[in-house]
Amino acid sequence: MKPAQIRELSDEELQSKLKEFRAELFNLRFQMATGQLDNTARVKLVKKDVARVLTELRARELAAQKNGE
Repeated sequence: MKPAQIRELSDEELQSKLKEFRAELFNLRFQMATGQLDNTARVKLVKKDVARVLTELRARELAAQKNGE
C-alpha cells in the first residue's frame, strides 16, 4: 500500500490492515522456511507495509496527545 492510501483509512481499518499484513507475513515466512516461497521480495514489501501502518497509528496517537494537552 502507498502511504497516501494508508492515511485515508480510519483507525479501525488500520488495525484490521495491520492484522492482515502480520498474518500474511507469518504465512510468507512459513513458506520460506519450507522452501515453497517463489517471490521472496514479497516478504520485504509486507514488512514495509506493516511499518507504514504502525507509523501512521503512532503519528495519530501523538497528534491526539498533543491536541489533548
